[in-house]
This record gives sequence, structure tokens and C-alpha cells, in this order.
Amino acid sequence: MKYLSTRGRADELGFADVLLAGLATDGGLYVPERWPTLTPSSGGDYVSRAVEVMLPFVEPDIDEITLTHLCTEAYSSFRHAAVVPLVQIGNDQWVQELFHGPTLAFKDVALQLVGRMFDHVLKQRGERVTIVGATSGDTGSAAIDGVAGCDNVDIVILYPLGRTSEVQRRQMTTVDAPNAHAVAVEGTFDDCQDLVKAMFNDVDFRQRNQLSAVNSINWARVMAQTVYYVVAAETFARPATFSVPTGNFGNVLAGWIAREMGAPIRDFVLASNTNDILTRFVNDADMTARPVVPTISPSMDIQVSSNFERLLFEMNGRDGGMTDEQLSGFRQAGRLDIEADQRSQWIDGTFRAAAFDDDATLTEIERVHREAGMLLDPHTATGTAAARLFAGPGGSGGPMITLGTAHPAKFPDAVERATGIRPPLPAHLADLFAREERTQTVANDLAAVQRLVESLTR
Repeated sequence: MKYLSTRGRADELGFADVLLAGLATDGGLYVPERWPTLTPSSGGDYVSRAVEVMLPFVEPDIDEITLTHLCTEAYSSFRHAAVVPLVQIGNDQWVQELFHGPTLAFKDVALQLVGRMFDHVLKQRGERVTIVGATSGDTGSAAIDGVAGCDNVDIVILYPLGRTSEVQRRQMTTVDAPNAHAVAVEGTFDDCQDLVKAMFNDVDFRQRNQLSAVNSINWARVMAQTVYYVVAAETFARPATFSVPTGNFGNVLAGWIAREMGAPIRDFVLASNTNDILTRFVNDADMTARPVVPTISPSMDIQVSSNFERLLFEMNGRDGGMTDEQLSGFRQAGRLDIEADQRSQWIDGTFRAAAFDDDATLTEIERVHREAGMLLDPHTATGTAAARLFAGPGGSGGPMITLGTAHPAKFPDAVERATGIRPPLPAHLADLFAREERTQTVANDLAAVQRLVESLTR
């Protein structure tokens, strides 16, 4: 499998090079040259299906035996035997719990594997990298946990000062590993993401520090997430709809790819909070960036959804020049316009969308707890609210699967406001609030951030 950039000007690479590069040298995101067709399931466990789904993307750089070993190690860190279990909460309504990994968020599903892939490839090559990433809350802790202690990796995670939950912040700042660094930026998640992309686009800085990425700009992240869509969809006799809490579009893009590969998926529901740019795009053809509004679901407090670029590339017939021109215009004008025929072919019938403010999200958390006995985090609650909205009375349209993106204990204040119950952290994180924090704050300034990254690189 070869990979090409969505901007059309970077060299084609194999999987291992794409894994280490993260962002393409032309500023684009890597995508496979083709979408492979799913092989029939062997009927094994999650690890077995993960190997079957991902092997076409990684060969020959990673062989089947090695991939099986990496997947076995990665998913042995999850607290549930099924890794990503399905839990029924109503008639044709399900939640797929993606938060049983070490940091209690769906990002673990990819990053426990991606961290091991990094270590494997770097040891083979005798190289080292500095990972820089931006997080709106969950990616940072999952990435740090995935590579903490790796001999060949330094990691610097930028997070927006005061805009994550306390649990999210502490999961990043209390990791005692010499190669792991959490840095608060005086700005929003979009600012953090822009700083990361700017560092990658500074070719001299990028090469001097051997930069790599674990955000969903890295193809390996998206690839690993396709697996849980396949596993869930193959559970049912009828094609499923997935309701996906989303801000950066990476999670739902993984589902779209799974459907392109042949997974029995009917369509997707995008669930947003007040930062509803994706909902406005789907419903009203309005992709206009607005100021980010802080909410109780901070991982979705995003206005620039970087992974939408991969879908846009497909919508443009894989024309990198057209994609580059459109995204440059979006950066300058704050608005992206899509032709009506493109919407008809790629959006209509594939994506539906709804947005919920904080009050509606709290109401949904209370409802699901009252009716199903399940505590939801505020991100997942936007998903179940959207799922219920589109399922209609009686839910006769086939299975509706909401992705449970985070453990409720990551957002205890919101859950307690809604239900009166403060969800406890699992045993392995029970002492989180007693651990010493290690962090520093930096201005929203590229030069200042670059100086800091270089100072932290071993």
C-alpha cells in the first residue's frame, strides 16, 4: 500500500514512513492510494478482527505476525474482555463503550496501538522522533500514555489553558516520565492545532527535531479507529447507523472509511455541541468558522475540523490542487463552500447532524440515567440525543449505535449536575488528584512554542 497527500505535491510513501511523518511535506494529510475490501471475519476476538482489517494498510512494512503481537499488547491494556463492548440502552439503541483503555477515552483504542507501532519502527531503523500534538482534552493523555517511557520518542502535547476538564488535565500533567511533557497554551484548541501544523510546515525545524504526530492528522490513528466500526456493524443482521460525537471529524471519518471498505453501515449522525460548524455544514451547507465557545463537552470545542480535509479530497475526485485551493480559501475567509452536486453525492444520504447546547446535554444525561441506568459523559450524551432524534418513535430503522467516547468520571462535574451522582474514577486512577502535576504555560506564539519544544527534546 502506498500513501498520497491530500494536497497532491508530496512524495508517495509506504506505511512506516507515513506513520513517522504524520503530516505530509506539502501540508496535506496522507490517505491510502485505494480503499481495500474487507475480508470476511474469521469469527475471532477483537484482536483477530483488528489484524484482518488493518493488515492491507500496513503490509509489507509490518507483517501479520508483528501486527498480531502489537495488537495483542495494545488491547491487553483494556479493562473489558470485549475491548469495545456494546450496551443496549433502548429499542434499537446501543452505546459502544470505547473508554475501557488506560486513559478512559476512545483515543486509547488507536493510541495504545500507534505508540507500539512507533516503538517497533524506530527500533528497527535505529531512529528517534519528537512527537508534537494538540489536544482538546483526550488525545493528549492517551498519546502520553501510549509512548511514556519509549526510549526513541519524546512527546510534547499542547492543550488550551483552562479549557479541559480537571481530570483530563491531570491525566496529562501527572505522568512521571522523562520523555513526556504537557504544555498549556494561552488560547483555544484550534490555536494549539494551528501551532502544531505550523511547526510541521517549518521544514528546517521539522527536520532538525525529527517531528512526528499522533493527532488524527496521522493516518495510523484513523486506520486503527476503523476497526471498532467494523466489529460493531458486523454484530447485527441489518445495516447500522452510527451516532458520533464529533469535533475534529476524525472519528466519523474512520466510520466512513469502514463503510467504503464494505462494513454494513447505513449512514452516520454527527452530534455537535454549541460549536456546531459540522452540523451547520450538513444541514445548511454553511461551513463558516465562528469563535469557539467553551462548553461542558470540551473535546468538541472546535471550529476547524482538520480531518474533513480527507473527505474533501475524495469529494474533489482526489484532486490535491483543488483541495489545497479550497482549504487556503477557508483559512483566509473562514468559510468553505461545496458545490451542490458534491453535496448530493457525498453528504446527502450519508450524514445527518444535530447540535445540543449544555442545557440539552445535561437533560440527556439525566434521561439516559433515569431510563437506562447508565451514566454518560457529556460528549456521549450529545450522541445519544442525536440518535434518539433521528431514530424516531419506536426506533424501527435498524440498530442505532452511539459511540461512547469517554468514561463519565472524566467529566464528574457535568454528570453530577445532571444526575446528582459523582462518578468515581476506576481503581488505577483513584489517586489521580493526589499526584504531583508537571506542566508549564506558553503564549500562543509560534516562536515561543518552538523554543520550548527544542528545549524539551532529549
